[in-house]
Amino acid sequence: MVNLPNSLTLLRVAMIPLLVVVFYLPWKWHALASAALFGLAALTDWADGYLARRLGQESRFGAFLDPVADKLIVVVALVLLLEQHATPEFALPTMIIIGRELVISALREWMAELGRRASVAVSGIGKIKTSLQMIAIVALLLFPPDTSPLLSQVGVVLLYAAALLTLWSMACYLRAAWPELTRPAPVPQTSGGRQS
Repeated sequence: MVNLPNSLTLLRVAMIPLLVVVFYLPWKWHALASAALFGLAALTDWADGYLARRLGQESRFGAFLDPVADKLIVVVALVLLLEQHATPEFALPTMIIIGRELVISALREWMAELGRRASVAVSGIGKIKTSLQMIAIVALLLFPPDTSPLLSQVGVVLLYAAALLTLWSMACYLRAAWPELTRPAPVPQTSGGRQS
């Protein structure tokens, strides 16, 4: 179903290859352009959810695509930044954030199969984590370490804060799902009678 909120989400997906191209442009303003592009994508993330609720245009397609678009652009941006910040100190929060997204995505899919998806719905901590993550990535894109080392370090500190919230929110999701994770597996039914 294509409506305004879903169109904004699709636009965010279309921005991903554009972000990669702009990031590698050999022009002095590529950092500003990359940060602006990612910032615009972050705004569409807020706008599509707001408009979907405001206009009564929430849909299953939007509910599926919106978190996928968020994760894709964040992961791509972090991989790009990891090339600029090729240090163990930067790799650590990057691995935490990407690893968490994989774990929680798998957890939500598994809980959905059990009909318990609502148990691992997006929490308030998750929203704060996402906002801080977006701010950190914008700062890191805007201030490359070779031209703005001090401001770049501020971005790294923000990314660490986002990574800590990432771990906290993951713990909350796992705690909510823990009763299902520790429930004994059902014993498979065997058919009676003799086999010939």
